Amino acid sequence: MTSELLDRALVEEATKKSGLVWVKGPGIPARALWHVWHEGAACLVGDGPGEQPLPGLADGAGAEVTVRSKDKGGRLVTWAARVVELAPDSEGWQAAVAELKGKRLNAPDGEAMTRRWARECRVLRLEPTGATAPLPEGSLAEAPLPTPATTRRPVPAGLPRLLMRKRRGK
Repeated sequence: MTSELLDRALVEEATKKSGLVWVKGPGIPARALWHVWHEGAACLVGDGPGEQPLPGLADGAGAEVTVRSKDKGGRLVTWAARVVELAPDSEGWQAAVAELKGKRLNAPDGEAMTRRWARECRVLRLEPTGATAPLPEGSLAEAPLPTPATTRRPVPAGLPRLLMRKRRGK
């Protein structure tokens, strides 16, 4: 019983303090997601225009949440969660959105953001099931997910000469 209470306290405190968690859904690789801890669960908003994608996280499904240390970035705890999708404008949805709204940075629509979330997004609760995974022996590092945002290309051959020419002139 004491071990369960300690695990629950570790999950809650670590998740509260970390603004970013790694969430792995069934058959989906882990993805970094911002969240808030509210009433015993990690609450997320996404799957709408301008919001984070939430692939593989369906109502009633399971998920694996890994929490990192805010100061060092190392893994603190990995816990199992049950995904609960909140119905727009329900009492639970309004309470979760009130917390999420305060943590959402750079929203394009300001105060209208909650109405947009009700129309176009999903609000999820990741509720701990009580199971925590032991810390792994290795690093578990994986290659980044493919993205169209990659802009790294070889430096054009003439660029170094152009840069040096401007410096000599000064």
